Amino acid sequence: MEMISMLLLYTLPLFYLLFLLLKFLHQKKHQSCYILDYECFKPSDDRKLSTKFCGKIIRRNQNLGLNEYKFLLKAIVSSGISEQTYAPRNILSGREDCPTIDDSLSEMEEFFHDSIDKLLKRSKLSPSEIDVLVVNISMLAAVPSLASRIINHYKMRDDIKVYNLTGMGCSASLISINAVQNIFKTHKNVCALVVTSESLSPNWYTGNNRSMILANCLFRSGGCAILLTNKVALKKKAMFKLKCLVRTHHGARDESYGCCIQTEDEQGRIGFHLGKTLPKAATRACIDNLKEITPKILPLRELLRFAVASFIRKMNKNSSAKGGSTPRPVINFKTGVDHFCLHTGGKAVIDGIGQSLCLSEYDLEPARMTLHRFGNTSASSLWYVLGYMEAKKRLKKGDKIFMISFGAGFKCNSCMWEVVRDLGDTNVWEDCIESYPPQNLANPFMETYGWIQNEDISTFKIPDEYL
Repeated sequence: MEMISMLLLYTLPLFYLLFLLLKFLHQKKHQSCYILDYECFKPSDDRKLSTKFCGKIIRRNQNLGLNEYKFLLKAIVSSGISEQTYAPRNILSGREDCPTIDDSLSEMEEFFHDSIDKLLKRSKLSPSEIDVLVVNISMLAAVPSLASRIINHYKMRDDIKVYNLTGMGCSASLISINAVQNIFKTHKNVCALVVTSESLSPNWYTGNNRSMILANCLFRSGGCAILLTNKVALKKKAMFKLKCLVRTHHGARDESYGCCIQTEDEQGRIGFHLGKTLPKAATRACIDNLKEITPKILPLRELLRFAVASFIRKMNKNSSAKGGSTPRPVINFKTGVDHFCLHTGGKAVIDGIGQSLCLSEYDLEPARMTLHRFGNTSASSLWYVLGYMEAKKRLKKGDKIFMISFGAGFKCNSCMWEVVRDLGDTNVWEDCIESYPPQNLANPFMETYGWIQNEDISTFKIPDEYL
């Protein structure tokens, strides 16, 4: 008996530790966040903004002076956007200065019904199987909420967990993913639907403030519905697995907070102000975000190489000051990342991130082509970029995809996805992917309005044939 007691005394703690380990592994197994499928929205062709029609929209804004006309047209010429992008119906019908609540809601419902219907049909899930719904539309707060409108239309369950996010800006889709990720940590066998877009109908600026009319050049209609799960049984059907996600928020800094903000101009017209401090704020947020996520996504050998190179540069600093020059060491993100999914905030944003991360034109191509074809669709932009990679059959099992986005606040959010299976399915790019990238990325606005850049503003006038 004494021997048995001694045996139990020594083995019971080991069994208990083994039990805790198995329990931990079981919990981790059910906490994984997978993307089952996603669907980007492509509006109908009657909502496309042609070059000529863009000129008409600018022309009918009676608040613009000649300087503003020239400034705005020059901005469009250098925007990197084609004439295949989409606008809300009230703008196409000339009612951008007097939008109604019906304009806003119909714009959203057209996107909701098209994308969610296709997503549920393709995944063979019924609305009653959705346990969590996260809706992110930054600049439209309706009552009942937009999430409630989706629940009512699809007759979802009474116990569904619902999150309706507003004011989160262009980086909000990763905030929505993070909300789902946190739910997955405490709930097993969950299916979540994330819906992300932006409402442009009530937010078209009709004044003449230069910092606010720029938004009209970049933002276009779009949206994406994303189906996520932590069900182990659905693992083999998944497209992507979330490896890590980092959020950076510089809202406590006044300069960052005010660089990208919805406000009124001197005449009381509401618009979206893009300040001169925006590039600086974006750079700071990006650096802080990368400092946190880099150790999580790059191999140890690259981190050690960078640390050693930085140490050597510091040691040689004195000799460099006397005549030599030691280049600043750069982290090679490609040692841990196969594809870069960048926010299409504008041509300058894409160029800036590419330069900071030392990316090639091949790496930047998905973001550039998305900006060209769909414009800046706010928080849904990342998923059009991802769709481009998939349509081009770039995504292979085991590949790592790095996503990074920026948004008002000021925020920088990033994450890493692992491709679970080979991908190359048809998606929103299906009808045009063969023509991208074009041999000559001609800008139709440049062809039509390029002459304006050399025009004397004192004699400037838009000829009738261009309107």
